[in-house]
Amino acid sequence: MDNITVPFGLRPLVERHGGPVDVEDARARWSELVTAAEAGAITLITRDRYQWAALVPMSEVAEISPNLPTWPVSDARAKLGHLVGEVHGLDTRVQVLTRHRRPVAALIDPGVLVDRPEPADRLPADALLRDGHRIELVFEPGQPGRVGPDGEVVEEPEEWFYAANAYDNHDTVIAVGVGDTLGEALLRLAPPPAVELADSPPF
Repeated sequence: MDNITVPFGLRPLVERHGGPVDVEDARARWSELVTAAEAGAITLITRDRYQWAALVPMSEVAEISPNLPTWPVSDARAKLGHLVGEVHGLDTRVQVLTRHRRPVAALIDPGVLVDRPEPADRLPADALLRDGHRIELVFEPGQPGRVGPDGEVVEEPEEWFYAANAYDNHDTVIAVGVGDTLGEALLRLAPPPAVELADSPPF
């Protein structure tokens, strides 16, 4: 990782998954890295020191669509620099890699992984439903904010988002996921933070 400046927002990913691999090194180890991704590993890849992408298993792709760009693994190796640039520029946030026409891994924008719960901490939506739980999907439209006559901000703007809330048969929330797409919200389903109880009453 010599001479590579890690963007502040991606530092948590480097701490969790290790330093990035340069595009040329990734090409040299391409088969190894894709095989590792199939098995669940995440590898950060850089191009020209500032463009970043994450090589991930398909389970980390929030929304799988036939319209996503798809590349045979061998072709992706030859075009790796270009694909990293596409992902980094957010022109195409997901590039699917295939073997024998079967999706095996993907290159994605690493930014989406930063505050996404780790796989071991998530509760898969399909497993929740099979266990008899209920998932409620909600769209929160946000609001543009408001400025008073004196120019002071009266209400802060709030961004829109999708939320997925899972309930058990007692209507207790057992998992929560929030994202900018329905797929992302479902992928982020995880137990809500434990509520800390005060040692003494508030009054």
